[in-house]
Amino acid sequence: MKIILQLSYLLAFLCMLPFSRLAAQPATDAFLEKLLQHNPDRFGALLKNPTQYDIQILYTKIDRNRKNEPRFTTYRYRVDANRYFYPASTIKLPAVLLALEKLNKLGIDKYTPMLTDAARPEQTAVRMDTTSPDGLPSVAHYAKKILLASDNDAFNRLYEFIGQEAFNDSMQAKGYLNTRALHRLELAMSAENNRYTNPVRFLGEEQPVYEQPMAYSEKNYAPAEPILRGKGYLKNGVLVHEPFDFTQKNAFALEDQHELLKAIFFPEHIAPQKRFQLTPDDYTFLYRYMSQLPMETEYPEHYSDDYHDSYCKFLIFGNTKKRMPRHIRLFNKVGDAYGYLLDNAYIVDFEKGIEFLLSAVIYCNEDQILNDNKYDYDTVGFPFMESLGKTIFDYELQRKRRDRPDLSRYEVEYDK
Repeated sequence: MKIILQLSYLLAFLCMLPFSRLAAQPATDAFLEKLLQHNPDRFGALLKNPTQYDIQILYTKIDRNRKNEPRFTTYRYRVDANRYFYPASTIKLPAVLLALEKLNKLGIDKYTPMLTDAARPEQTAVRMDTTSPDGLPSVAHYAKKILLASDNDAFNRLYEFIGQEAFNDSMQAKGYLNTRALHRLELAMSAENNRYTNPVRFLGEEQPVYEQPMAYSEKNYAPAEPILRGKGYLKNGVLVHEPFDFTQKNAFALEDQHELLKAIFFPEHIAPQKRFQLTPDDYTFLYRYMSQLPMETEYPEHYSDDYHDSYCKFLIFGNTKKRMPRHIRLFNKVGDAYGYLLDNAYIVDFEKGIEFLLSAVIYCNEDQILNDNKYDYDTVGFPFMESLGKTIFDYELQRKRRDRPDLSRYEVEYDK
């Protein structure tokens, strides 16, 4: 009887735990692990010590029926929501979605000029954007710069428009429980200063159509336990022989990233809670600029000259400077910082009728020193992303499908 009571108490305790805690154990599916092992020339060295490289992979196979309805089968490799990695620029994708959603709730068009003001000494104002067609900033143009070239300032402006508290509460309410947006990018601001976000105005023809005062996040979203990585880091040019502290840094677990892709490309086939309030034009906008290449871009004009095709397309293409085939499109968001390299993509081959979801992160920092800009992206990270993308693509090429998918929904016109 005593043992039964103890088991009952244990079960009751487990039921009281948040679902994310229960579901966030390291997970590997035999199918994906074997697929990697069958390519030792591509993954042999990494598979011998995957912990050192902090590899996590999510691959979703998609099968359509005659009605073109998708069925998802997801495979994992070392996926663990409790194992922190720095999400780098991938955190910008939910910022785009939340900004578009907020505009829709306010009844404001995404192309409406948005001026950012400054209310504190560490804040900066934005009144113009010379890279946009009309010389004015807007949510649409910021989103374009994020999706096309991963612009840091563009993310900061959307972060300020959304507000730290609204950003985090919205993602939590939608069920993305392992996502935290705590700071602007590329700016040396304290955690406290990042809780303050700038005043914002949207301009009408004669007067502002909406004015948002400076906001402050009353809640602290940083984790209770410290997050430490590496064995040292550079600070003001001096090596500090201590692990680097990521406790006040952004977080975006791989499963949350993968689910976010489903919310964008398969909104009708996920739980309503996880969807974003977007218009049909918003979806077209996302499909265009998540897959458009720099040379296909009209504004900002310099993108076509400054960036090669695979600048933000790591899976399949790595860091190649060669022209990418136009019938293969990666609708994706990448990130790289502190030695972490990421890509999160819905990949489509329109000619062969192939589609799949693939998300991955790898840590490329052999010496375990952070903040020194000496990372192994070229020798470890990009080759891994290229090999992983090709391995899954090759499998998709040879596997049989009962019904060819109709992918016309994702075929969009590009700027040029």
